[in-house]
Amino acid sequence: MSAPWADWDHVVKIDPDKTLVEGETFEDVCATGTDALEIGGTTGMTEEKMARFVEATTKYDIPVYIEPSNVAAVVHRDGLDGYLVPVVLNAGDIFWMTGAHKEWARLDDDIDWTHTYTEAYIVLNPDSSVADYTQADCDLGADDVAAYAEIAEQMLGQEIVYVEYSGMLGDPEVVQAAADGVDEATVFYGGGIGDYDSAYEMGSRADTVIVGDLVHDEGVDAVRETVEGAKDAAAELADGA
Repeated sequence: MSAPWADWDHVVKIDPDKTLVEGETFEDVCATGTDALEIGGTTGMTEEKMARFVEATTKYDIPVYIEPSNVAAVVHRDGLDGYLVPVVLNAGDIFWMTGAHKEWARLDDDIDWTHTYTEAYIVLNPDSSVADYTQADCDLGADDVAAYAEIAEQMLGQEIVYVEYSGMLGDPEVVQAAADGVDEATVFYGGGIGDYDSAYEMGSRADTVIVGDLVHDEGVDAVRETVEGAKDAAAELADGA
């Protein structure tokens, strides 16, 4: 059986600590053509906020996953497809490699391990909240990122490598290096995707493009444009394969 994300070209990450653009709904977000929703954020996460967003999104015909940043924000609801759990490879604080995960396992007796997957994060924007939160070493070259991607897959058995530039558009060559560093793992890219061209550029290198702030700041029309860019890039890669 293929991985749930095997055919994802585009994902919208929704932050429960933020709101949608005035007048827009979760139904509108789901109708953009995106392949899946991730619900999560770095700060301000509570169980109440997460539950509200999960309930609002799982009624539509689109995969919905929680990306938990702390155990207090994890909920279990019918209709939820599972959990995508970050493991930050370049974190300076080991809590974000194994400690937070240990706490989740210790405190939550209802984890559905058959629908729980990990994402091997490489955090690269030093000014981002996630970099500050995890004390990530962002001073990495393309060769470092390729090596992280390689050990994620070959040593740690990770099926997803997530190149995260949260808050800024990253270096396409670094994203390409991550893609070149893996054999079969899926490469996610997130950070600064705001239009067709940026989605196309990163979608030409990563398997899956993630947009987050865009849905909260600009709305569904902008998101739809990035869906088109990511899917056009994926189609061109498939034609050239």
